[in-house]
Parts: sequence; C-alpha cells; structure tokens
Amino acid sequence: MPNDAASFFAAPWIARRLHIHGTVQGVYFRQSTVEAARSLGLAGWVRNRRDGSVETLAVGTPEQVQALIDWAHQGPAAARVERVQVLEEALPEPLPGGFTQEATV
Repeated sequence: MPNDAASFFAAPWIARRLHIHGTVQGVYFRQSTVEAARSLGLAGWVRNRRDGSVETLAVGTPEQVQALIDWAHQGPAAARVERVQVLEEALPEPLPGGFTQEATV
C-alpha cells in the first residue's frame, strides 16, 4: 500500500465524448452543461454541432463522468433529449484546465 493515502484512493481519470441528439440547441443546453460539469468538478468542453446536436468532452473520475452522462439524458427543462451517444476517448494532452463552452463546428 502506498504511503500517500490520497494517491491510493484517487480514482483514475477517464475521458468520454458525448453526442446528444434531440431538441438540444436553443434551449440553454450548453450553458447548463457547463454549470453541471463545473459543479461535478469535471474538465472539458461543450459545443453545438451544425447537424443540430450538442457534443461534449468530459474528463474526470469515472463517477464524475457518469454523473454528467446521466444528467445529459435529461438536460435542462426545455430540452428534449432523444439519444446520448457515449464514446471512449483518450485523455487529452494537455488536460483541460476547466470546463468551457466552445464554438460551433
């Protein structure tokens, strides 16, 4: 057992890319995602896609990332989420320093 208990108990970080489909643009989805992710302590970003979906990269512990995935299935009150596609992603280098809203792609 390592001498540093914090290192021993710290969960490894993971990254997941989410593609959220439905009525998810123009309903405060990106800003709500930023607020939810920051409250969970996640790093990453969220952005609209020209196909009408929202895409996000979430980096954190498995529990933190799963909490955002669970949240994304509902989203803010005005959203109507039809589907959330979750893809495993390699940890970005360098790691994001926070959670931001990015430009549409």
